[in-house]
Amino acid sequence: MSAFLALLKRDLLLSVRQGGALGTALGFYMLVVTLLPLGLGADLNLLSRIAPGVLWIALLLAALLSLGRVFSSDYEDGTLDVLATGSLPMELVVTAKALAHWLSTGIPLALMAPVLGLLLNLDIGAYPLLVATMLAGTPAVSFIGAVGAALTLRAYRGGLLIALLVLPLYVPTLVFGMAAINGLLGASGSGSAFLILTALSLASIVLCPLAAAAALRVQMQ
Repeated sequence: MSAFLALLKRDLLLSVRQGGALGTALGFYMLVVTLLPLGLGADLNLLSRIAPGVLWIALLLAALLSLGRVFSSDYEDGTLDVLATGSLPMELVVTAKALAHWLSTGIPLALMAPVLGLLLNLDIGAYPLLVATMLAGTPAVSFIGAVGAALTLRAYRGGLLIALLVLPLYVPTLVFGMAAINGLLGASGSGSAFLILTALSLASIVLCPLAAAAALRVQMQ
């Protein structure tokens, strides 16, 4: 467990010191949401209705920008080879790196959503539910993305391939994320979609490290 925590701490420190991936993701998120009202016009009712969907889709696209660095920098400087021969199983190595990606990118993007919601005339009462659904769904974004990053580790223009591989797998997270917001804001107040969204994230935390570790072993042969 100490090796796992040490690797998690190292990746978090690197993401803070480098800052480029997070800055790019946050900047892209802000630009997409800022440009949308300029394209759709000043219909506040329309913007308010589509705001949760716009914020979710923009978050998924912004998170994609940083996925390519989950393994690539460690692969290029040889750190990944050292980790592969160390005492920590590759599945836990993947878990630590995906968890670091969620903590350093997924959570900041989710917490930025209410600020951008102001640009889309989102009801202030929806902010806590929006953030809650994003915090519940973004672990799936990071762990599924880790599988895509592992599969494209040695590929030319891996960033584009990650998007092609991962975006279809994000569909359930997006669908149940939207259903969770609509259900919790509706008259019924049903939270079943939120529970399914949480289950998707938990399943991705369990299953995706197995798939990503297998892909890394193949890539490093």
